[in-house]
Amino acid sequence: MEKSIRIKTPVTDEEIRKLKAGDNVLITGVIYTARDAAHKRLIELINRGEKLPIDPKGQIIYYVGPAPAKPGYAVGPAGPTTSYRMDSYTPPLLELGLKGMIGKGLRSKEVINAMKEHGAVYFAAVGGAAALISKSIKKAEVVCYEDLGAEAIHRFYVEDFPAIVVIDSYGNNLYESEPPKYRIQ
Repeated sequence: MEKSIRIKTPVTDEEIRKLKAGDNVLITGVIYTARDAAHKRLIELINRGEKLPIDPKGQIIYYVGPAPAKPGYAVGPAGPTTSYRMDSYTPPLLELGLKGMIGKGLRSKEVINAMKEHGAVYFAAVGGAAALISKSIKKAEVVCYEDLGAEAIHRFYVEDFPAIVVIDSYGNNLYESEPPKYRIQ
């Protein structure tokens, strides 16, 4: 088994540029959650020139709407949601210094080009492993948009959150490079 690379948030350009598609990572530190409704509000603020409720510089956003916590846990199951729903909102956040996104599924060419331009990576969290993932989330608090319920922006403190670099800051993309290896000739 390949050794995991440990990273701590906030992350730097240098750290992000060292990560390669296929790397297993364990993330420790603060990550933020946001889904499409929260992203829409963030972009509206950017478009009006207003201050964001979170500073995306050096940060990682996890595309998740966590379930309510059971006793003894910071959150309930917290599996990734489909990332393409955030694609139209992502480039402006990358321009402001966002360094990573965690989700599942494909990303658009526009997002990948913005990742290459601004030095960011796209991590996959394993769908179906929501209960396991939630064990790495040690603290959770709503930062803003509480009216969105599970889709509010949360600040998670995570320890050894497992993820895989699916698209690196150079545009190398496991969704493109890996399927041909397994096609039957």
